[in-house]
Formats: sequence, structure tokens, C-alpha cells
Amino acid sequence: MRIRPARRSDLPLLQEIERAAGEPFRTLAMSAVADDDPPPLDLLDEYRRAGRAWVAADADDRPVGYLIADPVDGAAHVEQVSVHPSAARRGVGSSLIDHLALWAGEQRLEALTLTTFSHVPWNAPYYTRLGFRTLTEAELTDGLRKIRAEEAEHGLDRWPRVCMRREL
Repeated sequence: MRIRPARRSDLPLLQEIERAAGEPFRTLAMSAVADDDPPPLDLLDEYRRAGRAWVAADADDRPVGYLIADPVDGAAHVEQVSVHPSAARRGVGSSLIDHLALWAGEQRLEALTLTTFSHVPWNAPYYTRLGFRTLTEAELTDGLRKIRAEEAEHGLDRWPRVCMRREL
């Protein structure tokens, strides 16, 4: 597996990865998450053109995971990281996160941030193992508050969510 910038031709595959990665949420009575549409192709292409979309590619150079990120308040914010279930538990997600950390360092950003479900085993507990810590309400930046508000508008606050940060 190697991490590389996403290509335009990868974008439909990223949507497939997103759909497949959502399916395990059904086992937690979170079908609305599983049923959520993947990011539209034009949005994925914006990330790609901005140089903030990466894929983990298998030996055939086919994406099995992807990550898109935004600069938010001096940090690289993980907008989305998804791994196809067929490639789960092989270090794909952590490799993508580590790649983002290298990129963020090159951009002189001070940390990685993300928002995630607190009780989903492959969400907050996983990110804690990768060196992220949950932020208190007082530690949230304006940008993270805005992201959380947007998530609430999309109904994601039906389940407990947290903001997390990993210093670089």
C-alpha cells in the first residue's frame, strides 16, 4: 500500500469507499450515517485540485482508503477519512493520518484536528490510540465550533460527537 495524491479518475472510487465504509454503522443502529450520500464529485475534485486529497492505493494502484483535509485555525482538519471494509485493520487509516501529519508539518501547521463519534469503536477510541485527545468545550476554536454547527445541521448530533486534536 502506498499513499499518493488523489487523481481525478479516483474520485468515483472514493465515493464507493465512502458508501462501503458507512455500512458498519448499521450494526450500531446508525443507519442514517450509512445512508448518507458520499461527498459529491465536484467537492472531492476541489480537494484534489487544492492538493488536500490523498488515497491509500493497493498493489494494483486502486484506492482502498482516502483522506481529505482543510486548514482550520492553524491545524490540518481531517474532513473525512474512510477505508473500504475489505482493507480494514491493516493500518490504512493510520497511514493516511500519518501522511496528513507530514503534510501539515510542511505547511507549518501545529496540529491535526477532527470531529468524530465518541462511542463508535472505530472512531474516537481509534483516534485516541493514534495520539488524538478529546478537546473540552473551552478548547474549541472558532473554526471547530463552526464545523460542529454544520454537523448538527446535518443531523450528526443525534449521536455523541467530540472534537479531537493531535499535536505535531
